[in-house]
This record gives sequence, C-alpha cells and structure tokens, in this order.
Amino acid sequence: MKDVMKYRKIDAYGNAYADDKLAAGQIAYADRLGIERLILSVPVAKQMGKTPVEFKAYNDLVILAVKRYPHRLAGQLTLHPAYLKESLEEIKRCTGEGMTGMKLYNQFKINDPVVYPVIEQFIHYKMIIHVHGESQLGVGGYRMKYDVDNTPAISVPEDFMDIAKRYPEAMFQYAHIGGGGDWEYACKSFRGYPNIYVDTGGSNNDENMVDFAVENLGEDRVFFGCDSSFYQGVGKVLASGLTEIQKRKIFFDNYNNILKRSGCGLG
Repeated sequence: MKDVMKYRKIDAYGNAYADDKLAAGQIAYADRLGIERLILSVPVAKQMGKTPVEFKAYNDLVILAVKRYPHRLAGQLTLHPAYLKESLEEIKRCTGEGMTGMKLYNQFKINDPVVYPVIEQFIHYKMIIHVHGESQLGVGGYRMKYDVDNTPAISVPEDFMDIAKRYPEAMFQYAHIGGGGDWEYACKSFRGYPNIYVDTGGSNNDENMVDFAVENLGEDRVFFGCDSSFYQGVGKVLASGLTEIQKRKIFFDNYNNILKRSGCGLG
C-alpha cells in the first residue's frame, strides 16, 4: 500500500452512480487506493436514451453527483447525435455546469457523418471525447460477427483512425483497453494518430498490457482507468515495467494535462 499511495491518480474511466450510497461506495474505493478524482458519465447505451428528455436526465444525474462530491468527481456529458439541436444545447448546458468532457456510446460509429456537427462543436471546448470501442478481431485477424445484433454501430479502431484524421484538432479517448478484445491491435493501429488516447480500464489484466500501450503510443497518450475494477486498475500499472516518471504520467499527469487545456486541471 505504500507503493499504491505514493502516486497521485485520476480515474479516466469511472462509472456514474445516481444515489449517495453507490457514489459513496466508489469514493470509498478511491480513498483506499489514493484516487483523487473519478471521471464519471452515464453514457447513452443500447436501449437507453432514445429521446433528448432521457439523455438530459442522465446528464442531470452526473451533475447532481458532482455537486454532492465536487472535490472527488468530475463529469462527462452524454447525448444522442441524431438529435442535433438538443445535443448542441446539451453541450452548452453541461459544460456550463462544469462538465469536463463527453462520453459517446454506440448509437452511431464515431466517424458517422451524423456525429460530425457534434464533434465540430465540441472542439471549441478543448475537451476530450470519450468513446466506447472494441476491436472485434478473432483468429487470423478476421472481424468477428458476434454481438452485432446488440451493438451494430460500435466503433472499431479503423473508425477512430478515420475520425482522428478528419479532425486532428479534436481529442479522442478509446475506452478501456482492459475491457476485452484485441487491445494490441488497437494500440498498434493508433500509433500514427497523436490525438487518440487510450485508458487502461477494465477487468482484464493481460500481462504487459500497460507496457505495450506505452511502447506503441508513447508515455503521454495512456491514461489510468478502472471502469469499476479498482484494484485491477491500480495493480496493472504498478506491476508494469514502466519507470517512476512514466507511472506518474499514466496515473495522473497525462489526464490532468488534458483537463488543463480547458482550464479544469487539478493543482
């Protein structure tokens, strides 16, 4: 625990909980592991958030949680890009409430033209766009067909590469390389795209994951994240072969530098 507590930490992939009991539970884990700030969202997922009323309600949950714990939580807004007018209004409202980024799910692939206006509007705020993604690769590099009935528009690495090239001034976070799937393929794919970042969140703890991400993306484009797997999230960075300086960057500095771009950095 001495090693655990010597690093400042920002969890770049926290999960939002709507009531005090569950929010307090997350903070209790954070206290045990020295996590200063949890980045929270309620992403519009699958059958959730089909109307503006719904995704605004999700954002209200995040706003309420952050107001309850202002020194421990930071929020990311969510929206449904098909409702452009309401989505742009929600960006303005939520950033005005202090949110520090945006989390998109699987309503559309991140490079679908319907998302372009949302990205273009968000660039102005100098905040990161956090996107759920998967590699969906199987044996021999074939693109798998599993789960497509549930998430046909999930963003794969090629989608991230395409949108990053189209909008080099935007910042994109490929969610949870520890969430399953071919994380090696994702990291290798993003080598030449300096505006794509990855977080280490997820319950999978493959050996060399963090080292591989840093080797391929550089020490400035990898964020510490848990995705509710708190002990695994901290442990995989501690167990890596990174230098002390690199570990400090992963745990805290890299994401804090993103927050600083919009004036939301921690001291």
